Amino acid sequence: MEMMTQETINSHKPDLIKFFKIGIAALLFFVSVSANATQLLIPMDEEYQQNHLKAYGVAFWVLDNNLQIYWLLNYRGGSFLMPHSAEIEKECIIRGVSYETLSEGTASAILAEIASPSKNMEAVKLEVAPKVAVYSPKTMQPWDDAVTLVLNYAEIPYDVVYDDEVLRGDLKNYNWLHLHHEDFTGQYGKFYSAYRDAAWYIQQKREFEADAARLGFAKVSEAKLAVAQEVKSFVANGGFLFAMCSATDSYDIALAAAGIDICESMFDGDPADPNAQNKLDYGKSFAFENYQLVTNPLRYEYSSIDVTEKHSMAFQGREDDDYFELFEFSAKWDVIPTMLCQNHTRLVKGFMGQTTGYFKEYLKPTVLVMGELESFNEARYIHGEVGKGFFTFYGGHDPEDYRHQVGDPPTDMNLYPNSPGYRLILNNILFPAARKKPQKT
Repeated sequence: MEMMTQETINSHKPDLIKFFKIGIAALLFFVSVSANATQLLIPMDEEYQQNHLKAYGVAFWVLDNNLQIYWLLNYRGGSFLMPHSAEIEKECIIRGVSYETLSEGTASAILAEIASPSKNMEAVKLEVAPKVAVYSPKTMQPWDDAVTLVLNYAEIPYDVVYDDEVLRGDLKNYNWLHLHHEDFTGQYGKFYSAYRDAAWYIQQKREFEADAARLGFAKVSEAKLAVAQEVKSFVANGGFLFAMCSATDSYDIALAAAGIDICESMFDGDPADPNAQNKLDYGKSFAFENYQLVTNPLRYEYSSIDVTEKHSMAFQGREDDDYFELFEFSAKWDVIPTMLCQNHTRLVKGFMGQTTGYFKEYLKPTVLVMGELESFNEARYIHGEVGKGFFTFYGGHDPEDYRHQVGDPPTDMNLYPNSPGYRLILNNILFPAARKKPQKT
């Protein structure tokens, strides 16, 4: 290698001086921009956000640190605007979340654009981080849960609650509740035909029966009904319920079947009521009506609500063609569904589950469809109100695992940082933050 002589150094000196001047100027510009920045934008469009899911975690972290932020509905995929600080920048960098620093003038111009009556946009203030609970067994299950996976990935804190906590009234401590993959009808997930000899099924049935007896119930179905009714009270009093897969229709069926035996003898020791169908009271439930129960214990289905069998046959070998479409709502007039549908795409990749979706003819008139496969008359993502609270039901098991089977490994969330299907879950997490803080008296 040729040694650098003094003559060589002198000949390059003008270039070196120019290089250092450019470097110093760039450094001063960066320092100046950071010093003058008063707002920080987390963009949520497809082009500029490298990790959509962790972006929600940053937004939650900011709220948890007692700062208010704006959720810019329909602006660049549902971006977040918040006060600038070195701590928030650092958190974005650590989590791999893309962000932009803005001057007060630029931020004001964005808010003015959003406020224009000609724009289908809205700025919603998020004020306080919701208290999150996940209803899930404390013992290991032979399946995972998409909500728990994405909460962990996004680093959003939550508590795990189950029958004991619900029945002693602990839900009053939370704003948001997710129902894990669960069967509230007391039929053990209708797994009897395929898994009745499996060790996990036998152990789970034994645990459920022991827990029901310990809590003072003669049957598991009675214990689960009591839990379902406590959850209903939680929602009616202002809570937010989010459920996926079989925790949606099995929950609703359990409420409608209160006081009616819909379980065959292999589930609870005695035959089901032969007139159960005619005794259902749909007025007690949230979302569904006029459906037919599936009473055959060997069939892996609760009722005619679910589209799984038809959907599976239609898309056999065509998984890449399976998508559902999100509705576009008026951001200024239909703020709630607009929040829940924020995404960087309107087409979301379909995915199966024990309950994949809902035939529209069984939806109550009060239920709002937010995502559908119209050609199949299939609702995938629905929302409604109960008393002072809200619920969202989302069909399917795992947005990034098309046919997740019992015993399959959990999805590696690091492979799907921009998942539109998982974004819908996190929209629901942030929704309660739009509520006002209670006033001190």
